[in-house]
Amino acid sequence: MEIEIGKGKSGRRAYGFDDIAIVPSRRTRDPEDVDISWEIDAFRFELPLMGAAMDGVVSPATAIQIGLLGGVGVLNLEGLWTRYEDPEPYFEEIAQLAADKATARMQQIYLEPIKPELITARIREVKEAGVVTCASLTPQRTAQYAKALVDAELDLFVVQGTVVSAEHVSKTVEPLNLKRFIREFEIPVIVGGCASFQAALHLMRTGAVGVLVGVGPGHACTTRGVLGIGVPQATAIADARAARAQHLDETGVYVHVIADGGMATGGDVAKAIVCGADAVMLGSPLAAAAEAPGHGYHWGMATFHPTLPRGARVKTEAGGTLAEILVGPAHENDGRHNLFGALRTSMATCGYGSVKEFQKAEVMVAPALLTEGKSLQRSQHIGMGH
Repeated sequence: MEIEIGKGKSGRRAYGFDDIAIVPSRRTRDPEDVDISWEIDAFRFELPLMGAAMDGVVSPATAIQIGLLGGVGVLNLEGLWTRYEDPEPYFEEIAQLAADKATARMQQIYLEPIKPELITARIREVKEAGVVTCASLTPQRTAQYAKALVDAELDLFVVQGTVVSAEHVSKTVEPLNLKRFIREFEIPVIVGGCASFQAALHLMRTGAVGVLVGVGPGHACTTRGVLGIGVPQATAIADARAARAQHLDETGVYVHVIADGGMATGGDVAKAIVCGADAVMLGSPLAAAAEAPGHGYHWGMATFHPTLPRGARVKTEAGGTLAEILVGPAHENDGRHNLFGALRTSMATCGYGSVKEFQKAEVMVAPALLTEGKSLQRSQHIGMGH
């Protein structure tokens, strides 16, 4: 249903995670009986989790650890890990920069050229640990470095940008033909981001095994402010879910919807699944881990854009170890620890035994969800008032 913005313009109402609530059903289960695993292409993961391709979030070491915990970390192949043999001094410098100097200095640091041999070396480092390897490039650099991915025997590839379309038009360069590239490439491809039914459907028709949903919801992203574009995540995921259903009807092929950004708590992860996501891509929650490479900071892939930065270096509060954040135990009561234990408990409380079943749960528009009866928590800045 469209709302009139003015006599000459109307638009749909959209909802974010804070606007909705999951409704319990007539049945409950034991959390131990719930299966939260995720299968995409030939790969099975105990957690429906992708670690975001941000330098301050996923290093080769944290990609390995995420893999051992049951998820998959996505390494940014245009980041510091492929520009410098030893990027640690630059991570330390970035963490020490004054807020008003950070973006300009990061633009200088990222001027160092990407080295194909480092792409191969980083992927093999993760692969040798015995976990699934996944890495990302922007569409502009995909063709240039595709051979390095094949040589390194990468398992899953992500073509990722602020907005990725199936039909890019350019008068100056030959754009990446996603459909042809995916058809000819021997590695399964995930593409994104997108935030609408039509964009998601067109990306699914390229032959991708998964589509990232999210334009601007990340804590470090400033796209919504700089460019004025984006769709709140609950609505964006639900629209992509509808695209997935139509594509399945048309082709018999199931394309995975991966919610990318905007989630801080276990409740957010659960809502993303209920809205239609098969898995989630997390950045900020993992950047808060003690092992995260960003030393308490993280930044998006467009933060260091040479002409129009669309991200910010943001500070995260220390949130414990990577294991505590993902699978517990939780020592805080604000929902930021044991994210996937919370997902399991949410599913059990609502009576659903698998992620695909949980997508059938009822939701309500619930503006009072975060404030009803929580005045003491808010006044004391604890729990849900943190």
